[in-house]
Amino acid sequence: MGTTSNMSIKPQSIMKIKIQGRRTGDLHFLKLIAFLWVFFTFVNSVNSQSYDGYTLYFPQNGTKAYLVDLAGNTYHSWTFNSNSKTCYSTYLLSGGVLLRTVAKQGTYFGGGPISGEVQTVDWTGNVLWDFVYSTQDYCSHHDIHAMPNGNVLLIAYERKTAAEAIQAGCALSIEMWPDKIVEIQPSGTNGGTVVWEWHAWDHLVQDHDPSKNNYGIVANHPELLNINYNTSQDWMHVNGIDYNEELDQVTFSSHALNELYVIDHSTTTAEAASHTGGNSGKGGDLLYRWGNPAAYQTAGTTDFNVVHDAHWVSMDDPRFPNALVGFNNKGGSGGKTCVDIINPPYDGFNYLLTPGTSYAPATYEWRHTYSGNPTPDNGNSQQLPNGNTLVCIGMSGFIYEIDSDQVQVWSKTVGGTLPQSFRYPPCFVNGNYTATASGSPTVICTGSSSQLDVTATGDVVYIYSWTSDPPGFSSNLKSPVVTPDSTTTYIVTIKNGPCFATDSVTITVNPLPPTPTITLTGDSLVSSATSGNQWFLNGNAIQGATSQILVPSSNGSYQVRVTDLNNCTSQLSNTFNVTWVGTEQISDMKTLSVFPNPTTGILTITASSFMTNDFEITIFDSFGRKLIKKQNSRIIDLTRFENGIYYLTIKSINGDMISKKIVLIK
Repeated sequence: MGTTSNMSIKPQSIMKIKIQGRRTGDLHFLKLIAFLWVFFTFVNSVNSQSYDGYTLYFPQNGTKAYLVDLAGNTYHSWTFNSNSKTCYSTYLLSGGVLLRTVAKQGTYFGGGPISGEVQTVDWTGNVLWDFVYSTQDYCSHHDIHAMPNGNVLLIAYERKTAAEAIQAGCALSIEMWPDKIVEIQPSGTNGGTVVWEWHAWDHLVQDHDPSKNNYGIVANHPELLNINYNTSQDWMHVNGIDYNEELDQVTFSSHALNELYVIDHSTTTAEAASHTGGNSGKGGDLLYRWGNPAAYQTAGTTDFNVVHDAHWVSMDDPRFPNALVGFNNKGGSGGKTCVDIINPPYDGFNYLLTPGTSYAPATYEWRHTYSGNPTPDNGNSQQLPNGNTLVCIGMSGFIYEIDSDQVQVWSKTVGGTLPQSFRYPPCFVNGNYTATASGSPTVICTGSSSQLDVTATGDVVYIYSWTSDPPGFSSNLKSPVVTPDSTTTYIVTIKNGPCFATDSVTITVNPLPPTPTITLTGDSLVSSATSGNQWFLNGNAIQGATSQILVPSSNGSYQVRVTDLNNCTSQLSNTFNVTWVGTEQISDMKTLSVFPNPTTGILTITASSFMTNDFEITIFDSFGRKLIKKQNSRIIDLTRFENGIYYLTIKSINGDMISKKIVLIK
């Protein structure tokens, strides 16, 4: 039975591939593979049409959220309580649930979009969870992120007194609001527990006062934040956050410092406050930063001028898999608003950096510049699965979509202030996505193959990912062929943007029956298998020869194989050579004497007229294998062979033949 997923995810952070242990060269290879896949799949559509679905938008400080179709018509809307105005972010989760930030009234902190409250709201507008994260010491603001495990990442200010700022090495005696990131595990209708947190205040450096904390050479510590760069009360003004599940890392953007950052989420909270631990081995230090080398006193180009919306591009993106994105409000040519995509220099869970230089790359990989008036604040982009990009010009209330050639293929003017906007495919909005896995056949024998397949609902193009239990198999084909050694369950995941579903099918593998052996009893060949036999002569099946015992009807190489009750067939047995069929016994056979028999090894052969001419003696073992062949010899030495039954054949020059069973007992 097919299943759908209830995972809550941010639309631009979906479908990433595992890259732990990866090197920079491997990223380019993965990009090439992804590009080729998309080229052959979307070659006729990538540059010509919108990505199908519904666009979510929500006016800042408003009480409405909307889903509109590609014609611009409202498909669905939500209305919120007048005391629950939208702060900055709203995302659509599985099941038609919105995750949104609320502008809580009466917070201690001021300035940019102050939230202090987070809600989930169902399709009909009912509030399912209402969580407040606001005191005089901290308050959530700007963006949030829904984690795959159901938790929520929040950006929050935390208050530091002027005395604390001075002790940390700040050159100004001011109250500061550095940022922290907390992971909240929801409970009940309004509860929540902090299960992980990271504080910028734990990762500072300053070269102002050697008598204070955090003293060091700023340029030697790009992993730390210079507390005296662009110092103000709202010092960092973090405004965008995203999570990479495969790397277990978090990225976020800073309006005031003009950078985006990456930190390790695999740490414990204690490790996140330190400089060691986690997958990276660097605790909570910055793993990567980009956009403004001056912030860590290093030469390089400042690309960002007010940055929002830090996020990863999906690994399934047709052009920029697993790249990082920033919404560059005023950093384009002539102060234009643009979307910048960069390719980080991945080094496993870390990022390559040459000491004394800024983080690569030197400039962006791809840039789209908005042709209209720049938006000095807000805004975002979303890289869509078909290679298109959705852009929200926040202060103008304008949303548009471009194809991979940067040609506009869709737009909607809303007016007002729109911090963000996202496109969701119909399969996600309507929930009509399931996967049903199958195998043909589902029961096989060792060495045989099965054709896997998956049937997916919804009229969309899915990306397929197969894995196995036990592990060892993976494929991105819709219908791969498998040849398992043992019974294996194959799990398939179908994906299209935030839509995904999983199902599995088990291929049962029955072992082959043991390969039979052939022995000679009298003039009959006997299989070691009591049933299911099929005899062969010179490689061809003998019609009707399916008993355990076969009396050879002609000379040649005989074999047998077995088919069991599971319809599994063994390997062919070794050949048994028969040479004595089709000749008459000589009249004076009774005069033949082979002695002693049983023998300890030396045989003497006597006969009358039969052995007066040229003759040939051959010795076979009980499996029909030829051991000795001699001409005109009356003495045969078997001492080098093991005890057992052997067969002696004497063939005259006229073609007459005599066969004798010999028992060897040493």
